[in-house]
Amino acid sequence: MNTTHLSLCCILLSILISTATAAPPPVLDIEGKQLRAGADYYILPVVRGRGGGLTLAATRNETCPLDVVQERLEVKNGLPLSFRPTNGKKGVVRLSTDHNIKFSAASICVQSTVWKLHFDESIQKYTITTGGVEGNPGGQTLSNWFKIEKYDDDYKLVFCPTVCNYCKVICKDVGILVEEDGLRRLTLTDTAPFKLFFKRA
Repeated sequence: MNTTHLSLCCILLSILISTATAAPPPVLDIEGKQLRAGADYYILPVVRGRGGGLTLAATRNETCPLDVVQERLEVKNGLPLSFRPTNGKKGVVRLSTDHNIKFSAASICVQSTVWKLHFDESIQKYTITTGGVEGNPGGQTLSNWFKIEKYDDDYKLVFCPTVCNYCKVICKDVGILVEEDGLRRLTLTDTAPFKLFFKRA
């Protein structure tokens, strides 16, 4: 093999390796800026007239834990949230990677405002509640990790954690369930993802 051919092979190999290990694209806010881990953002609906941002509310006739719900009025931004990737040192929030999502607000409940998945027996659905563990990715914190994915030109949230290699997980989009009293709860769905965008708080 001559030197030129060897050099060409090395270049092609380096391109293949860099492509295979390239980081997923960054998530962008409404102004086109990259979402930063630890910074505060509002999660807002793309479709107008169907509620506002995300906030906390007592449901299931229980005071605590507080569940993640959508504001009924679209003029309300809800509460600011922050994102923490599995590697807390990573500064950019990226697509298709596991993140903790946490409300940057105090709660009346003596527990964290980190999101986690909960199966609500009363409605036979997986809902999003709070009280999750921040960090410590693995089998014991499986219910606390969410992904951001592209949805047309906007985004959606997905529960499909990859923080545990041996765990069996469900993979579904996050949607909005409107209950009889008008409460808009975040639940897992197969049919209607919550189409959203991010706005810096």
